[in-house]
Amino acid sequence: MQARFHRRPRIILSGLSGGSGKTVATLGLLEIWRRKGYTVAPFKKGPDYIDTAWHSLSAGRPSHNLDTFLMQPADILWSLDAYSRSADVAVVEGNRGLYDGMDAEGTHSTAELAKLIQAPVVLVVNCTKATRTVAAFVLGCKMLDKGVNIGGVILNQVANIRQESVIRSSVEKETGVPILGAIPRIKGLPFSERHLGLLPPEEHPRAIDALERLHKAMLDNIDADAIWNLAASSPEFVVPSIVCAEPVAVSDVAPRIGVFRDSAFTFYYPENLEALERHGAELVEISGLRERTLPQVDALYIGGGFPETHAQELAENASFRASLRREIEEGLPVYAECGGLIYLGESVEFGGKTYPMAGVFPVNFSIGEKPQGHGYVVFETDGQNPFFSKGTVLRGHEFHYARVSGYRHEEVTTVFNVKRGYGFDSGRDGLVRKNVLASFCHIHALGEKNWARVMVDAASSYKTCAAGAGSRGEAL
Repeated sequence: MQARFHRRPRIILSGLSGGSGKTVATLGLLEIWRRKGYTVAPFKKGPDYIDTAWHSLSAGRPSHNLDTFLMQPADILWSLDAYSRSADVAVVEGNRGLYDGMDAEGTHSTAELAKLIQAPVVLVVNCTKATRTVAAFVLGCKMLDKGVNIGGVILNQVANIRQESVIRSSVEKETGVPILGAIPRIKGLPFSERHLGLLPPEEHPRAIDALERLHKAMLDNIDADAIWNLAASSPEFVVPSIVCAEPVAVSDVAPRIGVFRDSAFTFYYPENLEALERHGAELVEISGLRERTLPQVDALYIGGGFPETHAQELAENASFRASLRREIEEGLPVYAECGGLIYLGESVEFGGKTYPMAGVFPVNFSIGEKPQGHGYVVFETDGQNPFFSKGTVLRGHEFHYARVSGYRHEEVTTVFNVKRGYGFDSGRDGLVRKNVLASFCHIHALGEKNWARVMVDAASSYKTCAAGAGSRGEAL
């Protein structure tokens, strides 16, 4: 097979820490380039759903995640190439600080990703109450790992012209790194935050207007042409071939997999949905907020999101919850992550009120003020379940504020041994009932390549059993 080369311009926007302004700068750049007529492929380093949702809205195309913990290097290079092939440029937003990773060596950091994809880095620096010290920060980042190409700096939260002038002079003199933008303190940018970060665009009352205002604020403060030239300096790399890119034999009759997609359930990696379709599934979008009964499907995928902020609406839709329980009792395969697990519990307490949920698992949840699980996880499968064989080790991430406030231990079976992370309770996760598997873990299809195939196989088996029996059958 002839080697393919990736030659697209690409850039990474990183920072000194979380809260540096990376997302604002990234969205500003996406807005500027898109409005100039360029096709921009957005990416996010790390396991993030909300930033990617804003990227997607701004760029007019899906944003994809690049994560060196969840994926192998070959998967990342393939993904970058595949999802930017039809674009003019790729923009990658980093996470946390440039060198922040899982350990003192910065393993799985944005810097590690930058070296892997051979992309120049633009540092976004919050300049609040600082001048020449900014040069020290930039110089430190430049010298810590000379394999990282720091090609420019965007100053953020600049108080006035004098501060900008002093910082610009000191950074360029002491480091040789050019200043590619200076974003002033902007009052009233309409990007609200809550417990998991930015308010998702699906729930933002004026998301398009927010991006319009951001574009106007960024247009005169970012040197987009200089950043473009920096991105264009990226060297080519050989695109590896990976398993998920190979053709898959599919059945003539596609099983229907329902996907909960509304403002309550928005956390899905595009690659996961694409993998299900590639293995032959027909995806059917379902809303637990609007639909009165569950439509006929052969399996369900319930992702994460914010069921707690929609708890009253979900609770009021009693007919839908009842129909879901009936189908589960008849053996419907269901795979649920995080918010999906909460929805399948008995109740959720949020804002001082308790709301009934689907009642599949005898578990009560409450949403606190601090994260209960936050970070990468490693789970080992040690019990029977519909989707993963015993011994399977899953790598994923968890990020939630949900606490298990009570459950009937004798009625809850778990099949995941938590090797890293918090999980459901007492070092366990992966709740199983009938053909349902639910956990706090979010997985990525490029990292867990068998998941989509097994999910579609379960749906196909259920479809076949139902057709043979003339009705929905027993658990598989």
